[in-house]
Amino acid sequence: MKLGMIGLGRMGASMAQRLARAQHEVAGYDPQDAARRRAQEQGTAVVDSLQALVARLAPPRVLWMMVPAGDATDQTLDALIPLLHADDTVVDGGNSNYKDTLRRAAQLKDKGFNYVDCGTSGGVWGLQEGYSLMIGGDKKVVETLRPIFEALAPAPDKGWGRVGPSGSGHFVKMVHNGIEYGLMQAYAEGFSLMRHKQDFALDLSQIAEIWRYGSVVRSWLLELTGSALQKDPELQDLQAWVDDSGEGRWTVAEALELDVPAPIITGALIERLRSRDPDSFSDKLLAAMRNEFGGHPVRKT
Repeated sequence: MKLGMIGLGRMGASMAQRLARAQHEVAGYDPQDAARRRAQEQGTAVVDSLQALVARLAPPRVLWMMVPAGDATDQTLDALIPLLHADDTVVDGGNSNYKDTLRRAAQLKDKGFNYVDCGTSGGVWGLQEGYSLMIGGDKKVVETLRPIFEALAPAPDKGWGRVGPSGSGHFVKMVHNGIEYGLMQAYAEGFSLMRHKQDFALDLSQIAEIWRYGSVVRSWLLELTGSALQKDPELQDLQAWVDDSGEGRWTVAEALELDVPAPIITGALIERLRSRDPDSFSDKLLAAMRNEFGGHPVRKT
């Protein structure tokens, strides 16, 4: 199957490579010269414009977007839509907000185009291990794309599936990332607790390796945790700053909208926000209040 890949960052470029290994013909485009060069060095055929990418594919075309969520996705679609023909399919493999996906799917359907949302997980390891693909869209359209999904997934019958209509793929990926926040926070707190038990002199990397086999908390995330601890046991090269790319916020907002309690995911998100305030005014004020009402000691700078 022939496919156009729009967005040749790490994920997009590695997906193009995996598809090429499965004998799919892939051409790629990225507005950044450096990204195009890297993808070309990795064996992907690249073009220098959306027009050239569309022209390279025979209709009905399949164009897979791996671009940042939000304005970048809308701008890419605005530039792409005038180039499309009836029955062309656009796949959004990025982490778009599912509400934006519903709007975009309706917009393309009105013009006679197909829009498929594909929540994609696997990160930088996807090229080797395969990607987890959570797909939303019309059943018949998704079925026509089966060879692509089978090539990208860990196995043809594992790690991918149509989960529902348009928007559902990105909704499920949003929840997936919210759960990821909670899992990461639990591991981080547990390992921090063990590190603070200094009289035991615990080897955290060793413990992570032990837990990887037979333990009920074993996971790929634990494997990556152990790998990070092997490289830098004290994490001296890192700042205590944890970013977020939005999906956790969307998950918490959706939980509030649906009246679904999600304290673990919410707490994990709040902890990430807290990590970005090394000179916390709220903590200073807490200390000041304790000093005011009870004369409790405070530490001065």
